[in-house]
Amino acid sequence: MLYHVKMDVNIPRDIPADKVEAIKAAEKKRAIELQQAGKWPHLWRIVGQYSNISILDVESNDELHDLLSSLPLFPFMTIQVTPLAKHPSSIV
Repeated sequence: MLYHVKMDVNIPRDIPADKVEAIKAAEKKRAIELQQAGKWPHLWRIVGQYSNISILDVESNDELHDLLSSLPLFPFMTIQVTPLAKHPSSIV
């Protein structure tokens, strides 16, 4: 199942910089793991925002929830999920 996912990140300013950098490093590692596993085939930054648009390919809503909640930045995210279906005019 494909999902269009928008993730907006808002890290509180009172978290120490070294802790923020550690969380970001862990986030990058996890994102790379999920991409290499084929679960996160598309990841785009939104210019001028601490946000991304992603396409995630998972088996179920539960797997999607588990994947998203496994992200180190998850506690600081506002996430919008849109399930996707094949368009009848699509040639791919």
